[in-house]
Amino acid sequence: MKQVHLSFSSCGFLGIYHLGAATVLSKRGRGLLCNVTGFAGASAGALVATLLLTAPERIEACTRFTFAFAEEVRMQALGPLTPGYDFMARLRGGIDEILPQHAHELARERLHVSVTSAVGQNYLVSNFTCRDNLITVLLASCFIPFYAGLKPMDCAGQLCVDGGLTNSLPVLPTGRTVTFSPFSGRADVSPRDLGWPGIYVRVAKQDVMVSMANLVRVQQALFPPSRGMMEAIYGMGMTDTCPEQTLTAGSAPNPKIPRGNSSIRYSNLSIITGEEATASAPTPGVTGSRRI
Repeated sequence: MKQVHLSFSSCGFLGIYHLGAATVLSKRGRGLLCNVTGFAGASAGALVATLLLTAPERIEACTRFTFAFAEEVRMQALGPLTPGYDFMARLRGGIDEILPQHAHELARERLHVSVTSAVGQNYLVSNFTCRDNLITVLLASCFIPFYAGLKPMDCAGQLCVDGGLTNSLPVLPTGRTVTFSPFSGRADVSPRDLGWPGIYVRVAKQDVMVSMANLVRVQQALFPPSRGMMEAIYGMGMTDTCPEQTLTAGSAPNPKIPRGNSSIRYSNLSIITGEEATASAPTPGVTGSRRI
């Protein structure tokens, strides 16, 4: 059977959408996940890819952290830009609390994290020497200059910043990569917006639709929206991944999550098996990225 991979786009606080998708995959697609060879992502997408690979049992804990982290940022006068607020230290604390001690061993050669070097070259990092090295690479993939701080992350002697700047939705060179994005576009799993017909823009190797909703999402990615809106985005990630998913008490942090208005690209989780891969259009490749 053709190799199947999962890739999650960069999206800041809209990573709650990915957590909704991951919740469905972990609860209703455990058997299917056994067929997944590689996990890839950029920024928040890399965090969810790591979680799904190394600690799927901690998805609910990560979701609670994300809601709490967003609430903390909303309370700051200038959000993450507030002087004295250490955005990266708070994120590191959350990652350190959630990832298992042997996460780097589980991730080695199966997790592919998009980072950008100080000179603008993209790398997909898949070799992690230790747990701290894995965390550092993940933080580098999330580091937006000036937004998250002034000093880039040091990854094995090389300064690196947000992978979403150069490759926001990694596609692995072999097999079929199933892509997830909270931005309406050509990803396999994403919201479906009413936009200008057929007009897409390519941003950091991701094709996104030109729509007002996507413009709003850019702001929400950087400055987290209200708790109610984040719950709605979480629910949309669930239903976009599996439209048969029924949101009942205990299936999400808040059982009253609305379904949203997005239509579904795929009918069910069969996308993970690769059955639809041959029928669907190939996702743009990763030309220009280097694997390390």
